[in-house]
Order: sequence, then structure tokens, then C-alpha cells
Amino acid sequence: MAEYPSIAVNMIATPALAVCVREVVDRMDGRPVIFVHGNVSSSPFFFPVMSHLPAHVRPIAVDLRGFGGTDSLPVDASRGLKDFADDVWATIDALGLVEVDLVGWSMGGGVVMQMLLDAPARVTSMTLINPVSPFGFGGTTGLGGTLVSPDGAGSGGGSANAEFVKALDEGDEGDGPASPRTILRTFYVAPGWDRENEGLYLRSMLATSVGVDNYPGDSVPSDNWPGVAPGRRGVLNTMSPTFLDLSGIVDVEPKPPILWIRGEVDQIVSDTSMFDLAQLGALGVVPGYPGPDVLPPQPMVGQTRLVLDRYVDAGGKYTEIVVPGVGHSPHIEDRDTVVAALQELLDL
Repeated sequence: MAEYPSIAVNMIATPALAVCVREVVDRMDGRPVIFVHGNVSSSPFFFPVMSHLPAHVRPIAVDLRGFGGTDSLPVDASRGLKDFADDVWATIDALGLVEVDLVGWSMGGGVVMQMLLDAPARVTSMTLINPVSPFGFGGTTGLGGTLVSPDGAGSGGGSANAEFVKALDEGDEGDGPASPRTILRTFYVAPGWDRENEGLYLRSMLATSVGVDNYPGDSVPSDNWPGVAPGRRGVLNTMSPTFLDLSGIVDVEPKPPILWIRGEVDQIVSDTSMFDLAQLGALGVVPGYPGPDVLPPQPMVGQTRLVLDRYVDAGGKYTEIVVPGVGHSPHIEDRDTVVAALQELLDL
């Protein structure tokens, strides 16, 4: 990548697929920190932070299946985020690493929570950056993540904006209302972002495999509002509450320290998410909304805090950092704050 010549790109063979891994060229030793990106993105979103971590840290960014440079295998959404978690653990094994620090952004936050569930003894610390709720994305109510409809209506592959999916599939680099560039500028970041490396991030988004087996996934009709429920294939269905429940991190042993970093004005993962169909229904954007008594917007931040508070009650610890004036991507909007927070965690 021309913008970051110090980043090396390697393909790592695992039993299931070839995984694209990106590392800082002069940091092949040191404390391994695994970075896991979010939906419709890939590891270049972490380059600013990776390049500014201290010398004793070995930053390793992994592209998930169907994103960036990694092979595009089908995603079995009925396993929740386990396909992704298995791939990252297989990559870590192929690199000969035993214990690692995990950093996950957005959907990647859910992936690293699943990784903690799968192998807690191998996780030295876990950092969540604007993570998906432990109870998934859409279709739940209350802090405990209660399903609104048994079929998870309002979540999954059918909740994607069809025009955005089309633009992504066509490699649209323009600035139309549903283009990846516009979504990046409008929702990935808060107003005032300096657009540094915008081309790098746009290319990262456009390297997303589009289709029913990847992004966004399939869907099925539903008798419940908004008339669509999650299917069993593809990315968005992995985060449907019918398949995803990560609240079991409360019970893992040992319990590594958790750092929770979130942007103050995040529009994607929030208690009033502009990607939650219930919130859009309440705003009149999606017709037929049954009202907040039936389907209130999902309290995503509140659900995460509930689970992390229970983690503390069970003997763990976490630190929450709210970055003011920042949206869904603190690591590119306020690199220095994220670097400082990670450095303090890793210096423990």
C-alpha cells in the first residue's frame, strides 16, 4: 500500500482458506496484538494505529473471509460469528502464536468476543472498538437482548440497503447517496473527519465479496414487521440474535482485562442506530412501524454495558473510554487517543 509502505502483506495458509495478514515490517517480533476489522472493511482501517504502537508490540491485522485479500468462502451464519473466529484462530496457529491480545472493531468486536469464548486461556487482553452488541444487531429489545419476534425479524441479510449493496457490488467509487464513499463519510466517521487516507479505506470497503454467501447474506419472508427475517447464509445473518449470543463471556476463566473504546456520536452501533430498522421505523423511514411499545430501537450500547458490568461482577475488569466528537471509527478519527489507550493496556 503506497500510503503505508511499512506494512507488509502476507498470505497465510490455514486448513480452510488462505488468509491475508498485514504487519509492520520491522515489528515481526514482540507482543502479538491481533486486529480484527468490522463489516464492509478490512485491515487497512487499522494502519494508522498499527504504525504508531510502541516497538515492543507486534501488530497483526487479519482480513476476515470474504473481505480484503482473504479467500471468499461461504459464511455459515447459523454458527453466529464462529466461522470468522475459527479462521482467525487458525491464522494465529499458523503464525506459531500461543497467547495474543485481541482488538476488534464493530463486527470484529463480536468476532473477538467469540474468540474469547472459544479459548480464554490464550487471550491476554481484549479491546472492543464500537463493538456489535453481545446480543447481535437488530431484532431485540431491552438490555437483556430479548427477541422481539421468534424468527428475528428486523435483523439479518434482508436489512441491508439494496442500493448500497448494488453500489458495492459494482465497485462504485463515486459520491452518490448510497455509494460506499458516501456511507464512509456519513456513517463510518463523524462530521469533521479530515478524510486522510480516504482512498485507502474506500478500496478496503470495495474489496468485500458480495452475495448471499457473503455480504449481505440471504433472508426469508416474515409475518412480523418489517416483513423479513434472517436466513442462514452470509455476513449480516451471523449477527442476527437468532444465531448470536456472546453474553457467555461473563463466565469465561481466566478473565483478561477488557478495554471498551467507543465514539461519542457513533451512528452505527448506538442506542439510536441509523442501521437499526426499528430506529428507522420510528423516524418514518421504514413504513408500517408498529411503534416503540412493540419494537423499540435496540439499546446496543446499554446491552454491551450490561454484559461488561456482569463481567466485573463475576471477577473481571473493564475500562470504558468514550472519545468525544468521534463516530464509528475512533482508530482513524482520533488515532492518538486509541494508541494511548492501547499502549496503557499493553504496558500492564
